Amino acid sequence: MAAGLKVLGECTGPTRKMPPSASAMDFFQLFVPDNVLKNMVVQTNLYAKKFQERFGSDGAWVDVTLPEMKAFLGYVISTSTSHCESVLSIWSGGFYSNRSLALVMSQARFEKILKYFHVVAFRSSQTTHGLYKVQPFLDSLQSGFDSAFRPSQTQVLHEPLIDEDPVFIATCTERELRKRKKRKFSLWVRQCSSTGFIIQIYVHLKEGSGPDGLDALKNKPQLHSMVARSLCRNAAGKNYIIFTGPSITSLTLFEEFEKQGIYCCGLLSSRKSDCTGLPPSMLSSPATPPARGQHSIRMKGSMSLICWYNKGHFRFLTNAYSPVQQGVIIKRRSGEIPCPLAVEAFAAHLSYICKYDDKYSKYFISHKPNKTWQQVFWFAVSIAVNNAYILYKMSDAYHVKRYSRAQFGERLVQELLGLEDTSPSL
Repeated sequence: MAAGLKVLGECTGPTRKMPPSASAMDFFQLFVPDNVLKNMVVQTNLYAKKFQERFGSDGAWVDVTLPEMKAFLGYVISTSTSHCESVLSIWSGGFYSNRSLALVMSQARFEKILKYFHVVAFRSSQTTHGLYKVQPFLDSLQSGFDSAFRPSQTQVLHEPLIDEDPVFIATCTERELRKRKKRKFSLWVRQCSSTGFIIQIYVHLKEGSGPDGLDALKNKPQLHSMVARSLCRNAAGKNYIIFTGPSITSLTLFEEFEKQGIYCCGLLSSRKSDCTGLPPSMLSSPATPPARGQHSIRMKGSMSLICWYNKGHFRFLTNAYSPVQQGVIIKRRSGEIPCPLAVEAFAAHLSYICKYDDKYSKYFISHKPNKTWQQVFWFAVSIAVNNAYILYKMSDAYHVKRYSRAQFGERLVQELLGLEDTSPSL
C-alpha cells in the first residue's frame, strides 16, 4: 500500500440494525420508501389528467392509489425472477401465467397504469437534462444507498451486466435479436468489492452524435474520466482504493484523485487507455518475452507503472500499493505465479465483480419498455432490489429464514401485491 495511505477504521456494512422479523419489503423500502411511491401516484394521476385533456377523455381510467402502485411495481419486478419477456404473461394462461398474482389486479387495469405511469409528469422550464423524468427517483435512490450502507475501502468502477435476459438470448432467433432496439444510455456503477453492494449509479445518455454522446463515450478516454469523476464525487478524503478498467485508467485522473484522498489501481491498455505522460518503453512489448511471473517497474512519486508477464504482457498503474510488495496468483493447473501485490489485488477484486455479475445480473427486470427514461427506471429498481438482498443477507433476518435471491424476489413481489401467503416457492 502506498506510503501515507491509512486503512479505514469504520466497519463495512449496514448502518442500521434491522430486526430479525424484517421483511423483504422492509429492506426494499430502505431505498424506495412510501413517500417516493406516493409521489409516483401523484405524478401518474397528473400525467393521466394532462394526457386526457390533450387527447380526449378516457372513461376507463380511475386515479391510481398507493396500494395499486405497489402492486404495479410488484408485477414488473416479478419478471426478474420469472424471466418472462412480457409482464402481461402473468394473465396469459400460458407457461408464465400466475393465477395468484393475476387475481390482485386485472390485466386491463395494469395496462392503464402502465400507459400513464410517470415519476415526473411535467418538464420544468429550467430543465434541460434528458433524464428529468427519472432524475428525482435516481437522486432519492442514491440518498438511500448512502444512508443505509457503509462501503469497504476497496471499490470497483465498471459497467454491470444489464443486457438482455440470458434465457431470452438463448432461445430467440437471430432475426429477433436484430429487431431489438439498442439501449440509448450507458450505466456505470461504483461498487463495494467485498460485498457487491452498488454504492453509486451514473447514467450517461446517448443524445445524438455530440461530444457527450454514447458513441463518443466509447471512443474517448477523457469522457470515461468524466464518468469516473461523477461516480467518485462523494468519495474524496476517505482513503478509498478504486479499481478501474483500461478505459478509465490514466495517469492524469489517478493524480487528480490522489489529491482528493482517493487511491487507484487500474489495468492499462495502449489501445483503450489514455497513456499521456507514461513512458513509451513500458507500453511496448520486448521482442523476447520474459519468464512467466517476471515484472518490471517504473515509478513517478507515489505512482507505479508495472509491466507483468503471464502468457502475455499486463500493465497496471497504481498509487495504492507499493511495487516492492509481493503477491501471488494461484492457478489450478500452473500453481502459484509470482506477481506484485497490486496485480494480485486487482485480480481478486475483478474476480469478485465477475461473481457478482454471474449471481445478480440474471435478476434484472426483464420488462423492456420503449421509453429510455423507463428503461433507466427499471434498471435502477433492479439494482435497488439486489442491494436490498445484500443487506438482508448481512442482517439477523437472514438467519431466521434463509431466502435465496430468487425467493427474496418472490417474497418482495407478494408483499408489494398485498398477498397474505408470502411463503416463496421452493
